[in-house]
Amino acid sequence: MKIALMDSGIGLLAATAAVRRLRPDADLVLSLDPDGMPWGPRTPEDLSRRAVAVAEAAAAHRPDVLIVGCNTATVHALPALRARCEPGIPVIGTVPAIKPAAAGGGHVAIWATPATTGSAYQRGLIADFANGVQVTEVPCWGLAEAVEHADERAITAAIAAAAELTPPDVTTVVLGCTHYELVAERIRAAVQQPGAAPLVLHGSAGAVAAQALRRIGESPAPDAPAKGALTVLLSGREGVLPATALHYAEGRLLPAAGPLADRM
Repeated sequence: MKIALMDSGIGLLAATAAVRRLRPDADLVLSLDPDGMPWGPRTPEDLSRRAVAVAEAAAAHRPDVLIVGCNTATVHALPALRARCEPGIPVIGTVPAIKPAAAGGGHVAIWATPATTGSAYQRGLIADFANGVQVTEVPCWGLAEAVEHADERAITAAIAAAAELTPPDVTTVVLGCTHYELVAERIRAAVQQPGAAPLVLHGSAGAVAAQALRRIGESPAPDAPAKGALTVLLSGREGVLPATALHYAEGRLLPAAGPLADRM
């Protein structure tokens, strides 16, 4: 079994780690775009072109399924990616976990990039899935970029700024950017109010990984032998994980696996 994941940068690590935990025997292909990142400021048309190129690089390795480990790429490029890859390679997008967050009741905050906050896409998800609960959209200026570069001071400052914009009665936070899942516990600590019930965080990585397995008719097997190999593509070129990936626990799960080329 071979599972590919794509993103402009290391935001895909959260979903990659979730896949690795569910199926440690799966071979992984990670397709990143360091030449074109960040994707957020690009026009939808330009972003779609870059995303399709990154997907094509992954598709050349003949994966069974492709996970789009990026909210922004899912918003703007998912139709183009599915047109290019399906039906041969199922494509799984990443959307904010608004529906399960709303199911718990209480005041929900959605932490997202400034470009996504207030967008018609996110407002549509809220209208469709929030089920009438109170929702506050929180723009997280610079947080994805800080996480991408493992800039500790910038991460701390960006989380603090977003926490200031988060109402104190919020009981649940939706992590609306895959990068944020890499610093989830720091977000929890910043938003948690003294004496309040434990804050609930909702990311997308676990659900996306499970959906990818379902689409290819596989089941979780967390106790399978940890023999899954790893291939990293950097704007189409085979390489290694960016050094910043090792700053996060999710990235440190991966380097133990050798490149697929060693086994072919």
